[in-house]
Amino acid sequence: MARSRMSRLILCILGLALSCLSVNGRPATFSQDFRIAWADSHIRQLDGGRAIQLTLDQSSGCGFASKYQYLFGRVSMKIKLVPGDSAGTVTAFYMISDTANVRDELDFEFLGNRSGQPYTVQTNVYSHGKGDREQRINLWFDPSQDFHTYSIFWNHWHIVFSVDEVPIRVFKNNERRGLPYPKFQPMGVYSTLWEADDWATRGGLEKINWSKAPFYAYYKDFDIEGCQVPGPASCASSPNNWWEGAAYRQLTPEAARRYRWVRTNHMIYDYCTDRSRFSVVPPECLAGI
Repeated sequence: MARSRMSRLILCILGLALSCLSVNGRPATFSQDFRIAWADSHIRQLDGGRAIQLTLDQSSGCGFASKYQYLFGRVSMKIKLVPGDSAGTVTAFYMISDTANVRDELDFEFLGNRSGQPYTVQTNVYSHGKGDREQRINLWFDPSQDFHTYSIFWNHWHIVFSVDEVPIRVFKNNERRGLPYPKFQPMGVYSTLWEADDWATRGGLEKINWSKAPFYAYYKDFDIEGCQVPGPASCASSPNNWWEGAAYRQLTPEAARRYRWVRTNHMIYDYCTDRSRFSVVPPECLAGI
């Protein structure tokens, strides 16, 4: 009996070890899974590395990146955005493949505002080098007053961008209709704070007020759960990963209700309906993104 219990314990430990080799999850500190990508003098670690501060001033913006790439899973961060008059600034949180012309990319871009105006979030999806799929919503709260959770969920069925667990965008896998879907290239996780006053706020009409600089954005609770690359090749195709389960292949009824609420009440731009840019409706829009 004791030998049987010991055998079960060993099998359990081996199972956990194999799981850790294939699926990365939940870094405790910034330094464990991320690195400074540029302007290290403008990034400051706080609370023992459990939070960081990004700075933008007239000399530079800054950015950080994950040490590894991932294929499918879920990435989230809690972010407190630039407060006050932040027009012309962009705080970005995105995933991108290490390729050029055929890159895959999943974007959150938080577009600064003049004081008192809503913060706009732009999302975009690149698949096999094809982008130009921008959607914009105005957030229903002030994201500079407190931390909020922003997440990218990615499996073989769809990609879901969420704010505080409320879906704001769903991009479906429509390969059966001949449309490309990001599933072959691993992507790194990045975030930047930078100047973009040539386009970010009201199409570039609102410029950065440098008298308000420096500008700060704050991050904490970094969470990556996905197939780390390099790693076991079988991980990304395994049906046993939690994000591939039947419950995650479409939105739940409650999540779908919240998604409709966002699109009805807070969406301010959708490339699918922009006839000045696309005289022919993009095929993924007809297929139901």
